[in-house]
Amino acid sequence: MAPDARADDEGSELTDTIFALSSGAPPAAIAVVRISGPGADPALRALAGALPRPRAARLATLRDRGEVLDRAIVIRFPGPASATGEDVAELHLHGGRSVVAAVLAALAAMPGLRSAEPGEFTRRAFENGRIDLAEAEGLADLLAAETQSQRRAALALAGGALSRQVETWQAAILAASARIEAVLDYGDDDDVAIASPPHLPPLIDELRAFLRRPPAERLRDGVRVVIAGPPNAGKSSLLNALVGREAAITSAVAGTTRDLVEAPVSLGGVPLLLIDTAGLRESGEAIEALGVERARASLAAADLILWLGDPGECPDRGRCILVGAKADLGAIHPLADVAISSTTGLGLDSLADLLVKRARGLLPAEGEVAINARHRAALAECAEWLEEAAGSGDLLIVAEALRQALRALDRVTGRAGVEDMLDDLFGRFCLGK
Repeated sequence: MAPDARADDEGSELTDTIFALSSGAPPAAIAVVRISGPGADPALRALAGALPRPRAARLATLRDRGEVLDRAIVIRFPGPASATGEDVAELHLHGGRSVVAAVLAALAAMPGLRSAEPGEFTRRAFENGRIDLAEAEGLADLLAAETQSQRRAALALAGGALSRQVETWQAAILAASARIEAVLDYGDDDDVAIASPPHLPPLIDELRAFLRRPPAERLRDGVRVVIAGPPNAGKSSLLNALVGREAAITSAVAGTTRDLVEAPVSLGGVPLLLIDTAGLRESGEAIEALGVERARASLAAADLILWLGDPGECPDRGRCILVGAKADLGAIHPLADVAISSTTGLGLDSLADLLVKRARGLLPAEGEVAINARHRAALAECAEWLEEAAGSGDLLIVAEALRQALRALDRVTGRAGVEDMLDDLFGRFCLGK
């Protein structure tokens, strides 16, 4: 079941009829205005004079108090088999500013209609059970997608891939729970077999393996690549060379970089967040010392490190790419993974290829469901409750643990315990979505 409708004091009720421009801002070849709610059919009839057959496009002359507004294609989708679960009408207009403004003004003047809030169409789809919360998050990610990997992952989530997996886990837990509950309720009857605690380790292992997948945040925010090393090693010059612009100030004076400089970039279709840091050295100067402290904190949070110093001083070889910088000026350490010169461009393509290869291994595989922090928290809680059930010989404890495991899974799809984050999620959508 979808969560209850929002309260009156939150600004709107599901009984309102809403409208908005659902396509890009005019001017454009075509503009799509969407109407959703119990007043959708009356509004369409008032503009077009008659209602078309459901899901059949019809050319109609739109009028407001006798004035012709446009010749447009109109389509109606009776609820509940519509995008929002309500009666929906779409007006496919000529995309000029004046046409769109006139139609929106005509709709606003109709009693019972109001402009939609950002994300309200999608929220209604969720409230009416047309999509679940995980699918709604996928739509939000799709609207924000800038790379092919982000788009594919968002489509998988919006298409219900995670929701279907959750349903599979729920079915397994429900089957185990039903056996336990039967014994607890009817254990004294002769025809009820005594049940032992269900065999849960395979399900727990599957959940734990799912939790080890690369997080969705790396797709959205980029793989965190920290450029680090001693002062005057060429870190800022390398950042500028990789992003193709002067993102960081460069100077021959050691210690120029005092704070973190972040620059998002896509290389080979892989989203990266490159972070230039202060040179690592002991310093008695307060500002530089603070920069070094922030650099070390950034290193601890890095997914990958481009290390421009002595290979033996690399803080974590497993996360490091050893970069022999300033190759145009002298010999490069033999342990360096790649030799580069930010000045001449030597080796930059090889470094980019190596960086993309390493970064791809930290991202969800193509076609694999990517889970975000909210999903991970709920799935981890589910696994913990299943471990509680598997380790107990008390059937009452087992039954309660299984119920809590199911509630944790319900939070993934929005069936329980998510009211506090709904406004934030749907506020990320654009107007008309």
